[in-house]
Amino acid sequence: MALPDELDENVLLRRVCGGDRLAFQALYRSYFSRLARFLDRMTRNVPLVEEIINDTMMVVWQKAATFDGSCKLSTWIFAIAYRQALKALRGLDVPLEPQEDQPGEAGAEPEHALAARQLQRGVSRALDALPMEQRMVVSLTYYHGMAYQEIADTMGCPVNTVKTRMFHARQKLKDMLSDHMEEMQ
Repeated sequence: MALPDELDENVLLRRVCGGDRLAFQALYRSYFSRLARFLDRMTRNVPLVEEIINDTMMVVWQKAATFDGSCKLSTWIFAIAYRQALKALRGLDVPLEPQEDQPGEAGAEPEHALAARQLQRGVSRALDALPMEQRMVVSLTYYHGMAYQEIADTMGCPVNTVKTRMFHARQKLKDMLSDHMEEMQ
C-alpha cells in the first residue's frame, strides 16, 4: 500500500511525463536533500554531489515515462543516482577526501557538545573507512530507511549480497567504534 507521500510523488512523476516543469521542480526539491546526503557519503565531494544530482534528475526528466511502478519511486531515483555516482567516480582522477566536520549545536553544554562532535567524527571516520559498497548499504539502511530489497534494487545486486555487505560493515564498524570509544575514555 502506497503512503500519501508516495502517492504525491507518483502524481508528480505522471505530471513530469507530460512535460510539467513545475511538477519536475517539486520532485527535484523533494529529492535534493535526500540524494545529497546519500551521495555525500558515497563521493565525499560536494561539487560532484551537485553534478550527480543534476544528472540524476535529468535522467528522471527524460525517462519518467519508463518508470513502471515495480518498485517505489524513491528506489528508482536512488538507483539512478547510484549508477550516475559510479559513472562519475570512475571519471575522477583525484583521491576522495573526507569533508570537514560540522560544528556542534549552539547553546549545548561544552562537554556534551565536545563529546557529541567527537562521537560524530568517530562514526563519520568509521563509515568513511568502509569499502564503498558497505558504506552505501549502511547509508541507505540507516539514513534513508530503505529495506534490503529496496537497497538490492537500488544497487543492482541480490538481497543476499546486501545482507552480506551489511554483516561485514557492522563487524568493521563495531571494531572501529570500540577503538574510538576507548580513545575517548
